[in-house]
Amino acid sequence: MTRSSWSDARRIAHAAGVEQRSQVVDSVELATALGHVLAAPLVSPIAIPHYASSAMDGWAVAGAGPWELVRGAAADRARSVGLEVGTAVEVLTGGLIPTGAVAVLQREHGIVEETADALRLGLSPQAPREEPVAGRHIRDAGTESPAGTILLDQGTRLGPVHLAVAAGGGFDRVPVVPRPKVRLVLTGDEVVTSGVPGAGFVRDSFGPSLPGVIASLGGVVTSSVRVRDDASATAEALGTTTLGTTALTEPPARRAGEVIVTTGGTGGSRADHVRALLRDAGAEFLVDGVEVRPGGPALLARLPDGRLVVGLPGNPLAALLSVLTLVQPLLAGQQGLGLPPLRPVVLASPVDPTRSETVLRPYRAVLDAETAAVTAEPSPWHGAAMLRGLADADGVLVHSGTGAAAGTVVPSLDLPW
Repeated sequence: MTRSSWSDARRIAHAAGVEQRSQVVDSVELATALGHVLAAPLVSPIAIPHYASSAMDGWAVAGAGPWELVRGAAADRARSVGLEVGTAVEVLTGGLIPTGAVAVLQREHGIVEETADALRLGLSPQAPREEPVAGRHIRDAGTESPAGTILLDQGTRLGPVHLAVAAGGGFDRVPVVPRPKVRLVLTGDEVVTSGVPGAGFVRDSFGPSLPGVIASLGGVVTSSVRVRDDASATAEALGTTTLGTTALTEPPARRAGEVIVTTGGTGGSRADHVRALLRDAGAEFLVDGVEVRPGGPALLARLPDGRLVVGLPGNPLAALLSVLTLVQPLLAGQQGLGLPPLRPVVLASPVDPTRSETVLRPYRAVLDAETAAVTAEPSPWHGAAMLRGLADADGVLVHSGTGAAAGTVVPSLDLPW
């Protein structure tokens, strides 16, 4: 087995995803679009805002004051036809500004007096002398963007505020890339799914966490199966009929573009069957181990029918960091997104050398109250089976196995969840 460098493994996984990118475009309702990736730019059919509106509660005024305040049917007519010079109409924040209005006099700066034949609006004693200022408190149509503006770029992963922008542009549905479909195969005789585990057993941490992790990457888990450390059971879960054959049990329509993610079974013990099963099924190993700690046994393989298999290690931290190494780039490629970038951070404390080429280690961002400098504090919980460090992390350091001193600038990965 020749292991890939960490950087090469990410690039290979991303390229494999790009090869499987779907050309299909789905149209989904805004209510279900959260987390999807836009398949095309979202071009606004309207100006935003699409009408001149008031930024304050008060009165829209035409000309210099004092003004005759119009109400009732006359106010409705003024809003639809326009204000005459010397008149005013009450407006609320967000309300339509009638044509002819030059400004909005905010409520605190106006006073209404009743005369024998009309209501008169004038300036209150606390109003600034220059009131009303032309254009003040009026949001003109198109202030944020004119019609034809690209509101959201192709490739945007839609968050809650993106959905609000789309709704503001008048969209009920948006064009999106289909979510990558992921099947989970969770292995291990020693894994229990409830209660406090006894000696020699461990709680399942993947079943509760991986669907959410996959969702944060834009994918969707279509099924999740648990299997014993048994070759036949694992072969069936992977979709190979028996050892030593290349026949596949899943129909081609279901297999198209599918990713299988396994946990455990990638090591070299007699209980680890994933590598041998993939080899016997005629799989092409794109990544056969990674020069990284933790997560060295991780793999990426392509089955003869085109399905991609990502084998994650059985230790929890090693597995979740291997998701960042292989699954995140793979699903990004399938969705037409670029390779997730690295970001430089400054080490708050030194990191020790290891025997691996690359080390992944969770870190917390630390703010220096005196200098306002933000540095990265490596987590003390970075063993392959430890999850506390990742649970509290602001990101993941990607540093050389030769170690690094405090103050060194090293690459890091942002967490997608």
